[in-house]
Amino acid sequence: MKELIPQEVIEKKIYLIRGQKVMLSTHLAELYGVEVRALVQAVKRNIERFPEDFMFQLTDNEFENLKSQIVISSWGGARRANPYAFTEQGVAMQQFSLCGI
Repeated sequence: MKELIPQEVIEKKIYLIRGQKVMLSTHLAELYGVEVRALVQAVKRNIERFPEDFMFQLTDNEFENLKSQIVISSWGGARRANPYAFTEQGVAMQQFSLCGI
């Protein structure tokens, strides 16, 4: 049985982007204990189950602004693509697509 994650830990991983409360794919994958690429693949595999606005990919500018506001060293280094932001509805629905991982 998995341990419950304290509410404070989850709250620190919620950001306001484009006027919506979101959680980044990197943090969501960490909470679910999966790799980010596995999380994104699960979404793409089940994309028809999700509403259009459940997630979006950060623009370069949004990602740079976020990094400058929140100092997190693990975000450094080369990235192939900017992270995805999952809306509250997307976070809730994500558990269903991860069942197959």
